[in-house]
Amino acid sequence: MERIPGPDPVAAGSELARALHSGPFHLALRAALAVRGLPLHRVQHHLADRGVKVGVTSLSYWQQGVRRPRRAESLRAVGALEEVLRLPAGSLLRLLAEGDGGQPAGGRRGAGERPAARSYRSLVVGAAVLEGLLAEMESPADGGLHTVGHHESVRIGADRRLVGRSSQHVVRAHRDGVDRYVAIHHGDPGCDPGRVAVLAGENCRTGRVRWQRETGVVVAELLFDARLRAGDTYVFGYGFEDGTGGPSSEHVRGFSFAGGLYVLQVRFDAQALPVRCRRFAQATAAGVRGARRDLTLSGLHHSVHIVEQEVRPGLVGIDWDWD
Repeated sequence: MERIPGPDPVAAGSELARALHSGPFHLALRAALAVRGLPLHRVQHHLADRGVKVGVTSLSYWQQGVRRPRRAESLRAVGALEEVLRLPAGSLLRLLAEGDGGQPAGGRRGAGERPAARSYRSLVVGAAVLEGLLAEMESPADGGLHTVGHHESVRIGADRRLVGRSSQHVVRAHRDGVDRYVAIHHGDPGCDPGRVAVLAGENCRTGRVRWQRETGVVVAELLFDARLRAGDTYVFGYGFEDGTGGPSSEHVRGFSFAGGLYVLQVRFDAQALPVRCRRFAQATAAGVRGARRDLTLSGLHHSVHIVEQEVRPGLVGIDWDWD
C-alpha cells in the first residue's frame, strides 16, 4: 500500500523532545503520535474510553496546525491526549498557553536543512488527512500486500504541470483473502482533487474514492479480479490524471515498509525542459534531504529515472529546477 512512511524511532524521539520543549503545539502533537505509532482512529478510541469525545477530523486539524483546541472540552481532550500518548502532564497544554503556535526562533531550521515545500506540505500535512480517509475505508496498515516490483511513470506537460502518472505494480499477499489495493495521490499545490481522474488498468477496477480539497489528497480503492491467498502474486495497473495543480517541481514516493524494486521515470514535454534534475531520499517527510545525485535528461524522450533495488521505509524521489 502506498502509505506515508513512519519516522525513524530514534529521530522521532529526538524530534518529540525538541517539540515538547520549544513547540509549537501541532508539531509536538504530531511528533508524539509518530513516536507512539497510533493512527488517529485509535487515538479517538482511547479518548472515548476516557469519556472524551473528539472527532478524527479535529485531531487531524490539530496536528496539522490548521486549528488549535481552545474550548473547554477541547482543552480537556488535550489533557487526555497527554495521558494516551504517555507525555508529561501539562506538556501539551503549556504549549497551547504560550501563544498561537508561531515558530519560535530557537526552532527554526537552518537554510541547509529546509525540506522542499511541496514535500513538507503534501506528506506531513497530508498525512493527518490521509489517516482519516483510510480510516473511513477501514484500510489496514499494509493492506496484506508486499510490493515485489513497482514501475511508476510521471508525465509533466508543456505548462510545467503534472499531467498524470501511471503505475505497473506487482505484489505478493502475505495473508489470505486480500482482494484490493488502496492507491494514494498527492496533488501539487492548487490541485483540485475533485477533478482528478482515477484510472483502473489491467486486472483491477475502481472501487471507493475519497478526497480532501485543502490538501489535494485522493485515496482510491482498486478492486482485484481475484481473491488472493497467502503467497500469491498479482500484477495490476492504475493511474491518476491530474493537470489541476500549479507548476510541478518534484515527485515523491513514500514507503511505510521495506519492499522490492521501485522504478520512477519522469518525462517532460519538449516545450518545457528543466535545467537540472536530482534524485533524493529522506528518512521522514519533515527530515533533511540526503543522498542527492544529479540525473541526466535523455535527449530523445526528455526523461530521467531512478532504480531502487530494495526500498526501505522513508521517502525517495526526483526533483527538478525550471530556471
